[in-house]
Amino acid sequence: APGTVLLRYGIGYDNIDVAAARARGVAVGYVPDYCIDEVAEHTVALLLALLRRVVPLDASVRTGAWDAVTVAGKVLPMAETTVGFLGFGRIGRAVHARLSPFGFRFLVADPALDAEQAAASGLRRVTTDTLFAEADALSLNAPAVPGTIGIVNARTLALMRPGAVVVNTSRGKLVDEAALAEALVSGRLGGAALDVFEAEPLPAGSPLRQAPNLIMTPHAAWYSTAAITRLQGLVAADIAAALAGNPPRCPVPAP
Repeated sequence: APGTVLLRYGIGYDNIDVAAARARGVAVGYVPDYCIDEVAEHTVALLLALLRRVVPLDASVRTGAWDAVTVAGKVLPMAETTVGFLGFGRIGRAVHARLSPFGFRFLVADPALDAEQAAASGLRRVTTDTLFAEADALSLNAPAVPGTIGIVNARTLALMRPGAVVVNTSRGKLVDEAALAEALVSGRLGGAALDVFEAEPLPAGSPLRQAPNLIMTPHAAWYSTAAITRLQGLVAADIAAALAGNPPRCPVPAP
């Protein structure tokens, strides 16, 4: 009904038909800022684990092998590694701030960011295809919208450098999971880390379950004990505001 407020208990609102809600006079709010640090830190942890080959090295020790060079394969110094950002909003900026001290080179593809703004933050703004072609490590930090859904697919993965890695802590819909699994199985892609998936929980028959060099976490990037308290408090405040006839603290952006 008009005057109703619909609140998303979290950041992603791709499961809400925002245009339909607006057409019916329903205000839509969300909580985009309760877990910025947590998601950024989870992203950095996954990216560094991939680049330093932590998981296969751990597995090799457990199976009795002791050959770091053979197991690790090609590992670049961080100063010679290019990290690309697909999207550079709150979380992308927080990831960049945490990675900057390591000495990486940085690229960014984000239509909301111009070249001067990117340069001021120490990044080079490029097209999406150039981002895929030049990044040694690609961090997906974009919402699921018509321009980003399925953006990691067979074509864009084929553009990537042999041995490159991909981290997705944003939305599962950004990745064609069958294409990603194939790129991992073929060995062309050096590794990937996913915290979000097209279907959650991950289906038993997903090709990702058999893909090598893949780290998976169960949509956990948002989590800390403090984040839960923060989210609950912000949503409760929004409910109180709605009952008092006030708009949400953070309205969902227009489609």
